[in-house]
Amino acid sequence: MRDIEYTYTFGMEETELEELLRTHGTGTLALADGDEAYAIPVAYHYEDGVVYFRLGEHEGSEKMAFLDTTERGCLLVYDYDSEADTSWSVVVRGPLSRVGDDEVPAVDERDRDYAPLRVFGESIDDLEPVGVRLDIDEITGRRTGG
Repeated sequence: MRDIEYTYTFGMEETELEELLRTHGTGTLALADGDEAYAIPVAYHYEDGVVYFRLGEHEGSEKMAFLDTTERGCLLVYDYDSEADTSWSVVVRGPLSRVGDDEVPAVDERDRDYAPLRVFGESIDDLEPVGVRLDIDEITGRRTGG
């Protein structure tokens, strides 16, 4: 363990964190049910302190069961550039809630968010898109640098 290489990281200003959230579009959403955690890859849209998701619901969905038991969610957004050996990460936390589709910002030609819903063996006819919002009440981030 004495031969571990260390890299210095630095905190980021809120404006830089928000810019990374606005321009990245994918991350990992962590949910919980008591002492059991569940994390899923998601596409998202960030706007004015709120992160929006579209998730697919079907009968027996483990993801939606965890969503319904999670009061405060956590989204991790990050990137690593191996050529430049640089990285950054943003962690946001806040209350999660289901919302109507009319409350989720629409996708337009400028917006690459909301990648197509991934289907894993379910019939598309059995899948129901669900709007979810995470109201950010905590945001932190780190980046490497000199």
